[in-house]
Amino acid sequence: MRVMVLVKATVDSEAGAMPSAELVEAMFTYNEELVEAGIMQGGDGLKPSSEGKRVTFDGDSRTVTDGPFPHTSELVAGYWLWEVRDMEEALEWARRCPNPMPGPSDLEIRPLYEIADFGDAVTPEQAERDEQIRKELEGRQG
Repeated sequence: MRVMVLVKATVDSEAGAMPSAELVEAMFTYNEELVEAGIMQGGDGLKPSSEGKRVTFDGDSRTVTDGPFPHTSELVAGYWLWEVRDMEEALEWARRCPNPMPGPSDLEIRPLYEIADFGDAVTPEQAERDEQIRKELEGRQG
């Protein structure tokens, strides 16, 4: 099961506040444990939304909005991509995570769709294309 673990933004992360040296060390140690266990597939921190853009779709129309974006609690400050047995294993690892922010913070764990989840909406040819895309990505990362 693949999951994305979202580190929710805070007022501090949106202000661009850098973590302490102790937190950086704790996160490096945690990430190393995730990698050694074969859990972590990827991950990074995100710069504040003030450095981002938002593209809004409405039919054929595209509207670009410059950050910063409101509602800090709805923003993401970082992420991991994990391969786990099930949601319980994801929760076990999340509980071991150092607090990623200086104050209160949240992690959100979301399962990723797998091609099989789409059922009859995906043809065998499309499933094969999906597999080829994944292999190509793995080759670039390796």
